[in-house]
Amino acid sequence: MDLVQINDFLATIDGYIGGSSWFVFALLGTGVFFTLYLGFPQIRYFGHAIAVVRGKFDKKGAKGDTSHFQSLATALSGTVGTGNIAGVAFAIHLGGPAALFWMLVTAALGMTTKFVEVTLSHKYREFAEDGTVSGGPMYYMKNKLGMKWMATLFAVAAIISSFGTGNMPQVNSIAASLKATFGIEEMVTGAVLSVLLGLIILGGIKRIAAVTEKLVPMMALIYVVGALSVIVMNYENIIPSFISIFSDVFTGSSAAGGFLGATIAYAFNRGVNRGLFSNEAGQGSAPIAHAAAKAEHPVSEGMVAILEPFIDTIVICSITGLTLLSSGVWNEKHQNDFSFADLEIMEGGLSEDADGGRLFNHFNNQGWVNSESLVPFQGELAVKEGKIKSEATVLHARSIAEDVVVS
Repeated sequence: MDLVQINDFLATIDGYIGGSSWFVFALLGTGVFFTLYLGFPQIRYFGHAIAVVRGKFDKKGAKGDTSHFQSLATALSGTVGTGNIAGVAFAIHLGGPAALFWMLVTAALGMTTKFVEVTLSHKYREFAEDGTVSGGPMYYMKNKLGMKWMATLFAVAAIISSFGTGNMPQVNSIAASLKATFGIEEMVTGAVLSVLLGLIILGGIKRIAAVTEKLVPMMALIYVVGALSVIVMNYENIIPSFISIFSDVFTGSSAAGGFLGATIAYAFNRGVNRGLFSNEAGQGSAPIAHAAAKAEHPVSEGMVAILEPFIDTIVICSITGLTLLSSGVWNEKHQNDFSFADLEIMEGGLSEDADGGRLFNHFNNQGWVNSESLVPFQGELAVKEGKIKSEATVLHARSIAEDVVVS
């Protein structure tokens, strides 16, 4: 199976799950239900959650391996990263400024979802003979619901998901950045990161927590300071950026620069989708980290989890979004290297001016078959000295790729 086939397979799965309409309504619907049923705990308990993290209610002798702050940092280490940078950029590029609004909505409702899933995980966790702790959704599926088959299915799905939403996007972004900036080969970066990660993981949850409690705050602080510097340099665009985020929710985003527009529904889908990628509320991964926390009452650790989507998405992702929108880079075209699996090749010479409507329909999943539909290129491309000589148009990242050089 080559990269193109793998890419097509993953795109098919995304079409049935992440890219489908039922997924976003199921995710947000769960958040709405718990928010209303529990009386808006993300608002009522926010101040108390901060006090719990600071150790105000800690008691000696509480069972567990990590402190509340260490559990929070460990969970954030899996969310603060690629999702906050590349995830936000991709969401805005796909759905326009309105996608950031739906990311924030997902986070606000996700605060309650995390409160529930972490509380349950902590309540039904298990202790080994050596005192180590294990927990997560699979444990309350087994211990409370008595559905061992569901617990097994979730555990397998979580392992598979950890590749797609965890290490692969993170490592790929780091390797690509170091390659573009310093010329370091991707294999070298991957090897070094594998060794460092292995040294940390072999130390168990205690070593992971010890590293993340120091690394995550510093990492977040450096990023926030850098992003705010860019926003301040483009201060005249801050208010227009805010306006575009909220106004485009009801109108969709019109074409601008290299961005060819997005419908309300598409911005909604991509915003919610990338919101989950950013904060993982409802994914079931964070409860595994929180299960190791020292807490006398499970609900106290659930309150700590309320802070994660707030820090990860409402704060950091908002700063990323404002950086992209205020600087204007979100709809500009840049020199880029991409593989064949990232491309769509269409018949004929298309232009953004003359074929803007057809491209808009195609990119927003409205390309039903009619006389205006784009036609995929068939056959072999004629390439001479790196230049495509066939009558074809290359599409990449929802825009027309220009001055393409084949290597």
